[in-house]
Amino acid sequence: MSKRVAVLKGGRSLERQISLRSGAQVEDALERLGHDVVPIDVGAELVGKLQQASPDVAFIALHGRDGEDGTVQALLEAMQIPYTGSRPAACMCATDKALAKHLMGQAGIPTPDFHAFKEHSIEVWDVASALPALQDQLGFPMVVKPAAGGSALGVKFARSADELPGAIVGALSYDRKVLLERYLPGRDLAVSVIEAPDLRALPVVEAIATGRDFYDFEARYEIGKTRFVCPAELDPALTDEAQQVALRAYRLLGCHGFARVDLMLADDDSQMSVLEVNVVPGMTETSLLPQAADAAGIGFDQLVALLLQSAFTRRARTLVPA
Repeated sequence: MSKRVAVLKGGRSLERQISLRSGAQVEDALERLGHDVVPIDVGAELVGKLQQASPDVAFIALHGRDGEDGTVQALLEAMQIPYTGSRPAACMCATDKALAKHLMGQAGIPTPDFHAFKEHSIEVWDVASALPALQDQLGFPMVVKPAAGGSALGVKFARSADELPGAIVGALSYDRKVLLERYLPGRDLAVSVIEAPDLRALPVVEAIATGRDFYDFEARYEIGKTRFVCPAELDPALTDEAQQVALRAYRLLGCHGFARVDLMLADDDSQMSVLEVNVVPGMTETSLLPQAADAAGIGFDQLVALLLQSAFTRRARTLVPA
C-alpha cells in the first residue's frame, strides 16, 4: 500500500553530506516503490515541515547528532509519527560509544579495553597526569576517538606518548567526551542486522582500505579507496561467530528494525571484538548495509521496503504509572 513518506536527511552534523547522499538514494527507491515522497532537510523548521507534510511514516536517513542520538526519534514519538529504526533509548546507548562499551563489557560481549573522559574532567582534574598509567594499560598505538559521532570522524592513532595529547585535543573538537581504546590489529568486519520481519544477520562484509592505516572517513565514502569483500572470506565458524556477536550487541542495546555492528577480528583469528553499533547506517553507493543485503539476495528497493515496513512493527510505548 502506498504511503506518504517523509525522508529526513541532511541536518547540521559533520555527516551532513553523507546523510544527503543516503537520503537521495532512499528517496529514489521509495518513488520506484510507488510511495509519495516528501524530502526534508532537517533544520529549524522541522516541526512545521512535518506538520505541513502530514506523513504516514518518516524514514530516518539522518546521520550524526540529532539523527542517531535519539533526538529526532523522541520528536517523532511526540508527534505520533511512525519512523524507521531504533527508539530513543537504544539510539542514546549506541551513539555514546563509552556507554555502549560499558554495557557490552557487563554483558560479556567482547570489546577492546578502553577509558573515557569528559572534557571538563581533563581540564579540572588534571587527567593528563594519569596518562602514563593509561598508556601502560592500553599500550601503543592507541586509538583515540570522540565518544559520539560516526564515519570515523575525529578518530586518530597515537603511536607514542608524544602524539597522545594532540590526538585527545583533536577528538575533543568533535565531542566533549573522548574515548581511549586499545588498538587491535586485524580485519575490519561489519555485520548488518535487519528485521525482515524476523531478526536476521546479513552476510559479513570486510572492508580493506588501500594505502591507509585504517578504515577512515575517506576510505568509507570515496569510491576506490576501499575494497569490499562480501561475503567476507572467513571460515564458516568465524562467520557464524561474527553474526552471533552482532545479534547479541543488537539485542543488548534494544535496537529495532536494522543496525550495523562493526567488529574487529584479530590477526590470529583469536578474538572477535565489537567496536560500535550504528543505528542509522549509511545507504550510499559505498555503504555496507546495502552491500550485505545484496549478497543476501535483497536488492536495494526491497531493502528500503523492508526497513520502511519495520516502522509499523514496533511495539507501542507503554507509560508506566507512577
